[in-house]
Amino acid sequence: MVSSSSGSSGTQKKHSITYWAKEKMMCPVCNKGFAQEVMQKGGGRMIAGPLTDELHRIFEPSKKYGRIYPLIYDVGCCPNCHTALYWKDFTDIKDQATLARLYDDEDNRAAKVETLFPYYNLIENRSLYDGAAMYYMALLCYEKVDIGYAPTFKRAQIALRLAWMCKDLDTACPGHNFEYVAQVFYRKALFFYQQTLINETGRIETIESISNFGPDVDKNYGYDGVIYLSGLLEYKYGQKKDRELRLKKLEEFKKSIARIFGLGKSSKEKPGPLLELAKNLYDKVGKELSANSILDND
Repeated sequence: MVSSSSGSSGTQKKHSITYWAKEKMMCPVCNKGFAQEVMQKGGGRMIAGPLTDELHRIFEPSKKYGRIYPLIYDVGCCPNCHTALYWKDFTDIKDQATLARLYDDEDNRAAKVETLFPYYNLIENRSLYDGAAMYYMALLCYEKVDIGYAPTFKRAQIALRLAWMCKDLDTACPGHNFEYVAQVFYRKALFFYQQTLINETGRIETIESISNFGPDVDKNYGYDGVIYLSGLLEYKYGQKKDRELRLKKLEEFKKSIARIFGLGKSSKEKPGPLLELAKNLYDKVGKELSANSILDND
């Protein structure tokens, strides 16, 4: 198990990673309470390592706590009706039509999660495996959530985090097809990130309610991060069978990245790792476009 706290009784072991909140979380779908597992902060639990090009922070293992996965504690899942959401949405979502859809879909989503992550646990301290199962449950739940709660963006973020978790599971338990599953979630993240941009620019679904765009827990990269990830995921995981369509999309994102990040101009207002990563992506996309332009002229 990833967490070493002792369970919902609240008794802590010496080197606990999480604790159980005193007050139960009330599920708005089944109106039953369930225990909320919360990650403790400080004490050397989170040792920040490198930042990947996907804005994913790698946390180094410590001698005291081992390897931890802070992401897995951002989502909760009601063990009574299998409703999984970001914790804040358990209190924010009050739309009765949404709650009814979630109630009616319980058996369907539970069966789907069981197929991909059999034997997952929703009651004891969660492991990386349990966390991935809860995130997949949340991905299915947000499919039923009203657009007023920005479900498209949340599905994008959840799918990307799921891809990261599945890659970690593949490292921990090789030979169980988690790498293949990670690629599936990367493609889902690609679709939902790009759909988020379409919905926002077309005024179909607002993202004003989003306070932290992540995509990881250590830093909020804002709407610029959404644009960057849309381009990055297209470059890394987009389809390659239709060459003309791929080049068209890459050209569009190259222009968006240049416009947003002011590449080639003064970019003092956008310092830090995101600017550097955007420059790297801009160069990589440019090289692929140039290489294909040479092939077309041969």
